[in-house]
Amino acid sequence: MTAPGVSDLLKEAKANRHHPTIRPRDAATLLILDRSGPDVRVLMGRRHVAHVFMPGMFVFPGGRVDPTDSRVPVIADYHPDVAARLAARPKGKLSLSRLKAFTVAAVRETYEEAGIFVGRRTGRSWRAPGDLMAFAERGIELDLSPFRMIARAVTPPGRPRRFDTRFLAVFSDSIADRLPDAAGPSGELEDVAWLTLAETRDLELPVITQTILGDLASRLAEDPDLSPATPVPFYFQRGQGFQRDLL
Repeated sequence: MTAPGVSDLLKEAKANRHHPTIRPRDAATLLILDRSGPDVRVLMGRRHVAHVFMPGMFVFPGGRVDPTDSRVPVIADYHPDVAARLAARPKGKLSLSRLKAFTVAAVRETYEEAGIFVGRRTGRSWRAPGDLMAFAERGIELDLSPFRMIARAVTPPGRPRRFDTRFLAVFSDSIADRLPDAAGPSGELEDVAWLTLAETRDLELPVITQTILGDLASRLAEDPDLSPATPVPFYFQRGQGFQRDLL
């Protein structure tokens, strides 16, 4: 199957333009990659059919950046190349704490939706807000150094929700703990499972998710360790056209 391209993204954007234009909110999503078997597997789950945004679709765990995410302490920073790609082409200069917030949001949402703790178990206690208290109770701290940027995409105008999303990836050896039954406390994702890239082709996926999976497959074929220096795609609508640039 050929991965969708910018023309498919534009067709979907035109077909779904039913709402007033709203400003996109910062968001982050996490692709956890398991290399333990012969084929790389990625964690995905199905959004509940009652959701306004992408109901019933299979997606990666993730969500919008909350104000408290920028204030969460971390024990190691990003690789400089990853930080540079996260900060590329903002409308205004992004602070270091704002860059940190993307990964904190992705990690927090992955716990809330899939019950997976991504971090480093140090055994130290630390002050944590909200659902991250579950990390602090287990002595798990957040380490930004293993994360890599995979893509960035801005939801086209005319959708009920719009996000400026950074797609991040980390290998499964950064998982420090899990809740039982592959479920998180929010209940936002159902049927959470580890899937090979080939298996994802049979799922009901948003076009942007199909596109990111195609980009991921191409990158892994040439860059299996996800070098932080590898350029990443940026998808956004400009005028009547959909753009794919590299960051």
